[in-house]
Formats: sequence, C-alpha cells, structure tokens
Amino acid sequence: MDLGISGRLAFVCASSQGLGLACATALAREGARVVLNGRDAEKLARVADALRTDLPGADVDFIAADLTRPEDRAAILQRFPKVDILVTNNAGPPPGALADWDEAALLSAMGANMIPAVQLIRAWVPGMQTRRFGRVVNITSAMVKAPHYMMGLSTSARAGLTAICKAISREVVADNVTINNILPERIDTPRQEFMAQRLMAREGITRDEARARASSTIAAKRFGLPAEFGDACAFLCSAQAGFISGQNLQLDGGSYEGLV
Repeated sequence: MDLGISGRLAFVCASSQGLGLACATALAREGARVVLNGRDAEKLARVADALRTDLPGADVDFIAADLTRPEDRAAILQRFPKVDILVTNNAGPPPGALADWDEAALLSAMGANMIPAVQLIRAWVPGMQTRRFGRVVNITSAMVKAPHYMMGLSTSARAGLTAICKAISREVVADNVTINNILPERIDTPRQEFMAQRLMAREGITRDEARARASSTIAAKRFGLPAEFGDACAFLCSAQAGFISGQNLQLDGGSYEGLV
C-alpha cells in the first residue's frame, strides 16, 4: 500500500533510538523526508548515516535539541518552520512512589512529557491546517488507560497530553489534520533493557529470567517489535488515515483488559 506521504516532511522527537527511531525508519521507508531529533549530535549523525545506508535514497536530516528547553524548541522551529508530520516522544521520568512526587518532580514530568509536545503542536498545526494536510502522533503509554502505581508520574503527564490533544483534534480534523496517540506496552527497545537491568539488580535474577518475567505479563507472551510499532505510526500518518483522529491505539499484544 502506498501511504501517500512521499516527500512529506516529518519531524520525529527523541528519535536517535527506541520507539522514535522505529517511527522515523518506517516514515523514511515510505518516502517521507525525516528529521531526527535528540540531544547527542554525534549519535544523531551516526543514526542518520545508518538510515541512509539501509534505505538508499532516504532523505534524513537531524537536529540536536533538548525538547525540554524553550530555546532549543525555538531553534527547531527556526530551522523547520513548516512540517507535515509530527511524532512527539520523550523519555519519561523514573519509576517512583507518592513520597517522590514533590512539586519539582511533577513539574519536571510535565516539562518533559506534556509541554514540549503541546508547544510544537501549537507552532506547526496552524500551517498544517492552511495546507490541508497534517498528521500528529503522540507516543504515550499503555498506562494512560491502565495506570500502575510506580509509573504514576509518567502516566499523569502523558494523560494530560492525551486530554488536551483530544480537545484539539476535534477542532482541526475538518482541515485534514489528525491527532492520535499510540500507547505502547513492552516494545523491545533500550527501555526494556533498562527495566530488565533494574529487575536483575532488585531480584538477583539473570537477564533471561528478567526478560521472561516481563514478557510473561503480555497476553501475546512476547515483546512487541520496534518495526511493528513504527509501521503502525506510519499508517496513522498516511493519507488513508484522514478519518482517524482523537484516538488511542494500543500496541500491547492484546493485554489491555478493558472494552474502551
């Protein structure tokens, strides 16, 4: 299927690895002009070169910028004043408990996982409306719909992003601008390695045991593949997805127990 996004400019936040890179790869494969983002310029350059090697003819650019810093977001907007596709993403706060969630922790979570996405949407969506094409995909978390105590801080910030984007989506969809969220659970990225190492240290178990314990919580009894996640993102960014907006797509191996 031709997704109809060849030549479209796609900005993918936090895309030097993990879920962001999976989305960037899928979009580049479909012919979109992709801009990678992260804080490490040397790593971004290596990843961009690798993408161009793996996908001959791919148009891949990058910009090193910390999304939590207003001045860095301003630099992004100055260099890329118009984009057609925005994939928002950022690392979440560490696991914690109620005692850890002081005002500084709450503000930090919002500053990483809600505010940057909303500010980029504010900057780019009006132009998308004028040009009559725009796709925004937020990478959030399965825990937005099924919160876990230790991840409450991350869940709260991402749920706030979900709520404001639902409100925005109803206003802009008539201009062929869609806003959707992908809710991942246990996709096999460096984040899962971090969680495995954390479990190994806490429980005194091997890496294989830690990964098996984690994957056993998924109904599919395996981790999701980054390529599966990236392809789902690419479809939501496609010309064919213009009637899908304000939705939460769960990529969780069928694990969510609710109806809606």
